[in-house]
Formats: sequence, structure tokens, C-alpha cells
Amino acid sequence: MKARLQALADMVEEGQMDRADAAVISQIWGTHLRAVSVELKAREQRELVEKLEALEEGLEQRKGERRYGA
Repeated sequence: MKARLQALADMVEEGQMDRADAAVISQIWGTHLRAVSVELKAREQRELVEKLEALEEGLEQRKGERRYGA
């Protein structure tokens, strides 16, 4: 993405692309990157919740085993 942005900037500097068009393209790329970032964060949070729930379940099972084994 960085290379594409650099190429876009170079095209504007060289007069190969209108500044307004380049601005819109860069805004679209920025929106896309933010959407991908949100998706990744949501996935990470789901995975963390699943791991936490598994740990809590394991802890509860251990507590139950101690009561009956004592």
C-alpha cells in the first residue's frame, strides 16, 4: 500500500494525475485500510474471548475436582 501511495504521489507531482482524483483515491484506500483494521481487531477480540472462556471453564472444572477429591 505504501508503494501505491508513493506512486500516486509521484503521478500527481509529474502531472500525470489530477490532484482531486488522487485525493479521492487515497481516501478510498484509507477507508479500506480502516475497515480491514476493524475486522482484524474484531477477530482478535473474538479469539481472546474464546480463550478466556476456555480458561474460566478449566478453572471451574479444577475447583469442582478439588471439592470432590478432598
